[in-house]
Amino acid sequence: MKKDKSGPAKGAFSALVSDVGAGGEFHQHAGDGDARLTTAQGVVIADNQNSLRTGPTGPTLLEDFALREKIFHFDHERIPERVVHARGFGIHGIFECTHAIPEITRAAPFQTEGKITETFVRFSTVAGSKGSADLARDVRGFAVKFYTDEGNWDLVGNNIPVFFIQDAIKFPDLVHAVKPAPDRGFPQAQSAHDNFWDFISLTPESMHMIMWQMSDRTIPKSFRTMEGFGVHTFRFVNGAGESTFVKFHWKPRQGLQSVLWDEAVKINGADPDRHRRDLWEAIEAGDLPEWDLGVQMFDQDFADSFDFDVLDPTKIIPEEECPVEIIGTLTLDRLVDNFFAETEQVAFCTQNVIPGIDFTNDPLLQGRNFSYLDTQLKRLGGPNFTKLPINAPRGCPVSNYQQDGHMQTANRKGRVNYEPNGWGEGPRAHPLEGYVSFVARDEGEKRRLRPESFADHYSQARLFYTSQTEIEQGHIRNALIFELSKCVVEDIRIRIVAHLRHIDSDLAAGVAQGLGLAALPEPAPTMVPTRTDLVPSDALSILKNGPLSFAGRTVGVLMSDGVDAAALASLSLAIADAGAMMKIVAPSIGGATDSGGTLHPADEKIGGGPSVLFDAVAILLGPDTAATVAMNPSAQDFLRDAHAHCKFIALDQANDLVKACGLTTKLDDGYFSLTSGDAIVDFVEACADLRFWKREATLAM
Repeated sequence: MKKDKSGPAKGAFSALVSDVGAGGEFHQHAGDGDARLTTAQGVVIADNQNSLRTGPTGPTLLEDFALREKIFHFDHERIPERVVHARGFGIHGIFECTHAIPEITRAAPFQTEGKITETFVRFSTVAGSKGSADLARDVRGFAVKFYTDEGNWDLVGNNIPVFFIQDAIKFPDLVHAVKPAPDRGFPQAQSAHDNFWDFISLTPESMHMIMWQMSDRTIPKSFRTMEGFGVHTFRFVNGAGESTFVKFHWKPRQGLQSVLWDEAVKINGADPDRHRRDLWEAIEAGDLPEWDLGVQMFDQDFADSFDFDVLDPTKIIPEEECPVEIIGTLTLDRLVDNFFAETEQVAFCTQNVIPGIDFTNDPLLQGRNFSYLDTQLKRLGGPNFTKLPINAPRGCPVSNYQQDGHMQTANRKGRVNYEPNGWGEGPRAHPLEGYVSFVARDEGEKRRLRPESFADHYSQARLFYTSQTEIEQGHIRNALIFELSKCVVEDIRIRIVAHLRHIDSDLAAGVAQGLGLAALPEPAPTMVPTRTDLVPSDALSILKNGPLSFAGRTVGVLMSDGVDAAALASLSLAIADAGAMMKIVAPSIGGATDSGGTLHPADEKIGGGPSVLFDAVAILLGPDTAATVAMNPSAQDFLRDAHAHCKFIALDQANDLVKACGLTTKLDDGYFSLTSGDAIVDFVEACADLRFWKREATLAM
């Protein structure tokens, strides 16, 4: 074959000089030192900017293996998203046992006080896709993977302790109903539509969960300020094989906190990644989120003392009747290095338990145990997803005869791939150290049925509603009115109100009035009368379990040029002393210059940093710029929203803005005029209450 001496066509070098100079020298770009870009086979790539082609304007050649491999891999970057809990955010952490209970369970994390267990936690929404917004009204997933020295344990829970259904066979129907309609593909990440409420109206067992769903629990302020629950009743099993029923609770050390619905809508517009960003920024700032792990433990006699069944996932055991005992603390302390490799590829399975933890006959839990493994096989492409670093056990060796399959990287050497074998090779089962299920006797007829002990669908729904403050009850009523108003079919609205009549007559009447129903419908048929003697539980209220301080919260400070330097410095110091953060909002992202000539760069520009992003706000303006700021529509929205959302508000030189917003006669005790250092201290101290709820009653006036 003759050697081609033609060389590149004229002008061909112009597209190459970014990597190879006209003289042929290689230009090293910024990167990992002397690292060379290679193909997946390790071949160093000379040019990553241009495809191989025939001449400067000729066709691209099929033999360009670098192009083919790069596009091939790009085309397959996405794995199927989770059917539910698709939008999630993961963080590494540690769990420390603070109260050992070896006499109750042999589970490794709880054997000695001070024992540390690595964890990975994934928070999520349930109904929305990966691209949906964080502040949807939705249940939040709270899944924790414990990398124990006896294997991985997955506590796969939610931020609500009950669920919509009692039997796993209804789960596909529930999810189909709440997801976008199959004909039109919307609405996304919303339950305010006919399909969902049609299903709920025909599924009375959902009414307890609906009270939680319509409460502020489903629009949390942050992942850091929500509870977590194992939902189901599990078993602890000790070394003697004795069983104790257990329910798991995660209690946030920053207290419970949610947002108002109007805030949620506006946060989704201003920052749809708000929950992700909040968690990321908190850990980067060293404000490490913490939860105490508590357990409700009880025996069979205690379980039998209730009218309901403790294996019914639509029921709770009130904390006043079975106190939560704190046994450890979870601290999230390390951000992921790669979102896909960790958060997306992590595989949680309720079946992943360790010696000392066992299942009960909760029918929803039994179905989940069946479902999760199948899900991971679909998502991650094969049975070897446990080899992925995020899923691999860390505290114990792994040794078995599993072989082959997609992405297998750990086949055993030699001829032995079975057990028992006579070659004296390989692992063996260990009856003394291995996992042993609790010995339970189950007998009965093989039938499809729902036990009578699962039949009371309204008593605990009423308990939840009556346990709320008057403010929270109003939010539930308004949420029901909003959601049902999105239902086109009036009969669906009527059926829901018929269910509400079993929960609370005033709630049913208020929702009916808000929907413009001509008359209250007859109560829905029920098998078991609603109990009205259940004692309200303070543990079920967000407002009764709020933070003990303002630590970890954020004050948004709207400022302009000429702002009083001393007032700004005093406010900044008081906020820091409270363990909170201050973020500056200014007319320009460049910031504002105070009266002493110091420039303060802005964290947000007005309009990009609305007051819904902050726990409290301060408006500190310069005397010569206050009038201009007052004419800014975004600044007016900043104050109006803060007022409407019952925020604590500090003011300095803001009279023009107050007047422009029509609030001159509506200033209340939630406002603070920063005329002195004492006023600044009073403002920050008041912020610990998070909201000035007295204002809410005046907003419609």
